[in-house]
Amino acid sequence: MDERKDVLPEEITNSPSAPEHEEVMNMEDTLAYAPMGDVHPGDIVAGKVVHISSDGVLVDVGAKSEGIIHLQDLSHRHVDRAEDVVKLGDTISVYVLGYEGDEGALKLSKRRADEQGAWLKLEEAQKTGEILRAPVVEIVKGGLVVDVGLRGFIPASHIARGFVSDMAPYLHQVVPVKVVELDRGKRRAILSRKIAMELESNAKRDELWAGIEEGQVRHGVVKSLTDFGAFIDLGGVDGLLHISEMSWGRINHPSEVLEIGQEVDVKVLRLDPEKNKISLGMRQVLPNPWEGVESRYDVGRLYEGTVVRLAGFGAFVELEPGVDGLVHISQLAPERIHQPSDVVAVGDRIWVKILSMDAANKRISLSKREADEDIANGVLADNEHREDADENSAMGEHLAAYHAGDWDDEEQP
Repeated sequence: MDERKDVLPEEITNSPSAPEHEEVMNMEDTLAYAPMGDVHPGDIVAGKVVHISSDGVLVDVGAKSEGIIHLQDLSHRHVDRAEDVVKLGDTISVYVLGYEGDEGALKLSKRRADEQGAWLKLEEAQKTGEILRAPVVEIVKGGLVVDVGLRGFIPASHIARGFVSDMAPYLHQVVPVKVVELDRGKRRAILSRKIAMELESNAKRDELWAGIEEGQVRHGVVKSLTDFGAFIDLGGVDGLLHISEMSWGRINHPSEVLEIGQEVDVKVLRLDPEKNKISLGMRQVLPNPWEGVESRYDVGRLYEGTVVRLAGFGAFVELEPGVDGLVHISQLAPERIHQPSDVVAVGDRIWVKILSMDAANKRISLSKREADEDIANGVLADNEHREDADENSAMGEHLAAYHAGDWDDEEQP
């Protein structure tokens, strides 16, 4: 426990009020009334709700007369209407407080019975290390009040790992808690959300590492985006999805295809348990654009594409996301040029003619020069018939075309 003493504020304790305390201490005085069979002060018994009024509830516990539960004895929470807690006909557990009034009416407490059960549950959870879940019902100075069958207290230092400046977002949330300290005598229960979350996180991490393997397809949630990729929460462990593994096409930033909180399927590419690192791929679970490419494109025809990269030996043109072809420097213009940037720039939309295609090796050879000539001669891109390109086949076989993932900056012969 922290040296700053995480003590329950006075209003958080589960101590009985002065009148109630007096009733409990003098409980033996109630024995002067007539016996109630098997029902005695201090017992916890089951009873049936037989009447509900604005003042409280009448419960049949098998005594000579029904017992009464006043509103303040229905719950450890504030109660305005008894119907918010019980319904007519409900069977509930009640604590026998004793008698009240001149006629010795049996006085009961559902709150005390609930708290007795809650103490037993908390003590068992403290012994076993069980993580409980409880709704946050109030924000007080120094922390949060949660309902664990009684008023439990989470100190501010035990809400989260870091400093929590604003506790308002936690109100009405159901949070995991670990029992830190119990004192029945002082009727205080101190709990920790921070420890509970750390234990749950460690358990999830161990479970994930025990079952994850390279090649698996896993479901995850985008946790954060960076310039170089995205971190995907796989359920206890974050994996890195590099920008180059997000799409078959070229993207400039992960935000073009992903957003925080998005659910995605990813493939496990590499594992490093010692460093707790996982490398992921998303394009591997998407359709490969090179499959069936020969049915979508014909050698000798013209297509419009986008210049996506310049190299010393030519320009790469994207025909569709993930499918790039190479326009060799000799195929960029009819005249000799010194560098591709003399003719085109990244981002330009240009017409190109397919000279050759090797789908198995993801290579397409293109020509801007011949496309310009065809267009100048009135040949339209969507004509079904093109002039035979046999005369260009030798050049097409000689020129190297590269897929975006296999770019090679070395100038080809």
